[in-house]
Amino acid sequence: MMTAIENKARTERSYKLLLIFGMISIVMLFAGLTSAMVVSKSRPDWLKDYEMPTAFLISTVLIVLCSLTFYLAQRFIKQGNRTITTFMLWLTLVLGGLFVYFQFQGFDQLFAHRLFPTGKSGSITIAFMYILVYVHLAHLFGGIISLLIIIYNHFKQKYTSAQYIGIELGAMYWHFLDALWLYLFLFLYFFK
Repeated sequence: MMTAIENKARTERSYKLLLIFGMISIVMLFAGLTSAMVVSKSRPDWLKDYEMPTAFLISTVLIVLCSLTFYLAQRFIKQGNRTITTFMLWLTLVLGGLFVYFQFQGFDQLFAHRLFPTGKSGSITIAFMYILVYVHLAHLFGGIISLLIIIYNHFKQKYTSAQYIGIELGAMYWHFLDALWLYLFLFLYFFK
């Protein structure tokens, strides 16, 4: 018969494993999309001389800061410091919102340079950029929803220095999204 501690450890491992499987499937999705982009580079209408919007660089800095604040939230809940954990969770949410805002600002900058994904002046290069960014944003919205649930559970005092699996799983996913965006940003920046 399993003890309560062994059951808790087993349940937490199961949650982590499910999250890892989900993240692997997301990696496969983006590997397929970036591979399609590599294959499409041989097209005669491929753009080679566009500039990456500066808003995407700003959003990259913001998502890295999100990862840092989520890490700090996890660290402080382990220490039993609920006040700083609360602040770090809210700061992560604000920075995540700013990341989304600057992603859309990046699209505005592309439009200002008359770079569109479709239409007469549309480009397959820009279409791929839109697909990659929007699919990442869709996964980020899942992260924001989970962050809102974590904040709610934190206010309900479900997390302690001994029980913080929700924050740990949220941080794992957020760090994953951060690494994924860094990959996409570098890919889009250098692959022209």
